[in-house]
Amino acid sequence: MKWLWVVAFVAPACAAPYAAGDTGDGGPCALQHGALGTEVLLRCPAAAGRPAEWRRGGTALGTYPAPGLALPNASLAHEGHYSCHHPGTGETWARICLRLGHPPALPTVECWAISYPQAVNCSWLLAPEPLLDTDFVATYRHGVWGAAGSNECVRTGPRSCSFGDLQMFSLTPYVLNVTATNALGTASSLLPFLVENIIKPDPPEDLRVSPIPGETKKLLLEWSPPGSWPFPEYFPLKYRIRYAREEGSVTKTIGPYEQTSYTLTGVRPGTLHHVQVAAKDFTDYGEFSAWSLPASGTPWTEP
Repeated sequence: MKWLWVVAFVAPACAAPYAAGDTGDGGPCALQHGALGTEVLLRCPAAAGRPAEWRRGGTALGTYPAPGLALPNASLAHEGHYSCHHPGTGETWARICLRLGHPPALPTVECWAISYPQAVNCSWLLAPEPLLDTDFVATYRHGVWGAAGSNECVRTGPRSCSFGDLQMFSLTPYVLNVTATNALGTASSLLPFLVENIIKPDPPEDLRVSPIPGETKKLLLEWSPPGSWPFPEYFPLKYRIRYAREEGSVTKTIGPYEQTSYTLTGVRPGTLHHVQVAAKDFTDYGEFSAWSLPASGTPWTEP
């Protein structure tokens, strides 16, 4: 199953969330977030409707009337430490640390059963990147309407998770829900899938290309199932092979084959050949793996 979102929800957060910070000049500051490309308004509540002098990092910006300092079409160049002051005495009324970014985009979610039937592994992307601290919550349920309730998809990385205890050959879809939240908003995506449809093994491992004594036009290819595929004896894989000559412009793909070795025939004598192997569930569910790391070899030549 390709990158996909099918149901999504986006909600804006408050325009100016605050937290304690430091301006770098020894004074505490209020942390304000703003969206890039929009007008960001820095307010000075202590001015009580009066004009205020604004400074950035100690540099005077001028005196502005209430409600505050407007930054049109805000860019990353506007990030920094701001302060508002009494126009006459210079008394500091407030300090603001401005951070800019994007509200979360809809997470683009991908799930694959790389270790079928033990677990499903999911990951997600945000585009554009929010550039702000963003938290994620990932849950799953068995059934679109969630009669059995939601369960945690256990995080395996900053933007990935995994869950097991799968029901094989169930016609009821699983649904993954990923919610991204930062100071500027929230966005959620749902991805429904049938487990067998998302089977995609990792690439085969330990590929070896060896000459066969006395055979000038043959190469022996050997490999192992991916280590993440838990039960190859009960859930066998099939393999396809692609190969090309050194400096050749044509790549040939053959297979699939059930065994984990193959004799490549009809190759050019004395020529280096590059080989890769991919794996797929034997019953043809899901997709082929990515290609393995390449291995190379040259047919036997007479001493």
